Amino acid sequence: MSGYDTEFEYNVTINFVDATTLEATSECQELGFSNHGLVIRSAEGDVLFSQPDHDVMVDDVHTKLIELLGDPAG
Repeated sequence: MSGYDTEFEYNVTINFVDATTLEATSECQELGFSNHGLVIRSAEGDVLFSQPDHDVMVDDVHTKLIELLGDPAG
């Protein structure tokens, strides 16, 4: 996911969360993850996209960011 904060400058903040903490474990369960995953949230915290566990597909994430924010390449 590194690089999306640069590519989508001012529109993406990347936050890595330790999925082993009590709070994160609870959230992972709520999202239907076995133990970790990727989540795109709105500025208000709403889940806009998620992929569980080791199923994260970088191309899908990039496509979703373009859909949500527009193509930074113009």
